[in-house]
Amino acid sequence: MAQDKIELTLDARTVTGKTVKTLRAKGIVPAVIHDHGKASVPVQGEYQAMYKAYQQAGKHHPIMLKAGGKNYVAMIKTIEFEPKKNTMRHIVFGAVGVHEKVEAEIPVHAAYAEGNDSSPAERAGYLVISNVPFVVVEAVSTSLPDVLTYDAEKLVEVGDRVTVAELNIPSGVELKTEPETVIATVYEPSAVAAANDAAGGDAEADAEVPTENGSPEDDKDTQDAENQPGGKAGAQAKGE
Repeated sequence: MAQDKIELTLDARTVTGKTVKTLRAKGIVPAVIHDHGKASVPVQGEYQAMYKAYQQAGKHHPIMLKAGGKNYVAMIKTIEFEPKKNTMRHIVFGAVGVHEKVEAEIPVHAAYAEGNDSSPAERAGYLVISNVPFVVVEAVSTSLPDVLTYDAEKLVEVGDRVTVAELNIPSGVELKTEPETVIATVYEPSAVAAANDAAGGDAEADAEVPTENGSPEDDKDTQDAENQPGGKAGAQAKGE
C-alpha cells in the first residue's frame, strides 16, 4: 500500500553549470524538473529536506513539489551521488499527472512466517542469494506500491527458487519485468565457497558499493540532464 503524501518545497535556481558547486558548499542541492516536453525548470533545495524526501519516495513514490509559485506531482527520475562521501549532488524530477500511469522500479522484499526473520532454507543452514533488488511495474502514480513481497517460506531446499511471477501484486498494478526472472535461489554454502575460490576470492566482498548514478568529475552530465526536455518520471510516463 502506498504511503502518505510526501511534500517538498523548492526554490527557483539561477546558478547553473560548474558554479553549482557553490550551492553544494552551502548545503543546497541543485535539481531540475522535467515537465512533459516543456522547458526544464531549474530548482534547488536544502540538503536535509531533499534527502528526507528521497528516503521516503525513492524512485517509486510521487512527491508533491512546490516550486516557483507552481505545484507539481513529480517522481525522482535520476539522482547523482558524490562517490567518496556518498552525498547527493543533483536530482532530476519528472512531473506526472495525478491520474497518469507511469513505470517505476519497486523494491522486492522477502516475507517471512510470523515470528521468523529468515526462510526455512536459511534456518537449515543454506544460503539464499537474491538476484533482483527491484522490479518494474506500471500503475497510476498515486497507486504505486512502496514494496513488493514474495513468500520466503517457499525456499526450503537447495535449488528452490522464487520468480517474479510469484510476487504479490496489488490490484491495478501491472508487472513489466519478465515473469520468469529469478528473484532468489537456495544454494549449498560449500558450493558458493568453491565458486568464490575459483573466482579468486569473495566477489561480493571485492565489489564496490553502487550508487544510483555515477558522479561526473564536472557538471557536464548535470547540464546534459537539465537540457533534456520532458524527462520521463520513475521510468516512462505514458501518453506524453
